[in-house]
Amino acid sequence: MGEVEFLNWVRGSGLNIAIAVFLLGVILRLIEIYSLGRKPDLSAPRHAAGASGLHTVFRRSLPPPGMMKRSPVSYIGGYIFHIGLAVVVFLFAPHIKLIENFFGLSWPGLPSQVVDLVAVITLVAMVVVLVDRITKPVKRFLSTFEDYFTWTVTFLPVLTGYLAVKHLLLPYTTMLALHILSVEILLVVLPFTKLFHAFTVFGSRWFNGHLNAHKGVPV
Repeated sequence: MGEVEFLNWVRGSGLNIAIAVFLLGVILRLIEIYSLGRKPDLSAPRHAAGASGLHTVFRRSLPPPGMMKRSPVSYIGGYIFHIGLAVVVFLFAPHIKLIENFFGLSWPGLPSQVVDLVAVITLVAMVVVLVDRITKPVKRFLSTFEDYFTWTVTFLPVLTGYLAVKHLLLPYTTMLALHILSVEILLVVLPFTKLFHAFTVFGSRWFNGHLNAHKGVPV
């Protein structure tokens, strides 16, 4: 398969397959989660200041007291690369155009120079977080293959996308095809790995906060 044929496949059949697996996987996982159900809580609700689902979403999005000082790389690096990923994915004009083609939704993007800078910062932050995980004995002990695998499938789309835009390392056609392929791999594995927290993180925090608020316990 030549470069052009490979690019056409990943932009056509490959992308359609990846999106289909992604959507089906997300739907199945959400059905699995929401079908678990819970028995109704018949206890009398108790009220406490700051106890609610919304408060919990906000509090759990901030570092616990003292943790920023104890583990600055985890929190600062984590914030940087999560925000950076959101900017690169949703505010880069070609990505917005792709979303518009599939879902009919569109919004203004950022200048390409800004997105390029954010991509570099995101890559650096991810590397720093990985090095911190490897060099800290406790984090290394708690890490599993899935942690490194999900890091890799998240890192590669940003890296290959940047290299493609800058026409670096490989011919543009080849690098663009590898970029699209890396995105498709990410889409396929996302519903079935820890990366699915992208869909559950705020909902789970709200639910735990709402549940504990009924007991008068702020979390």
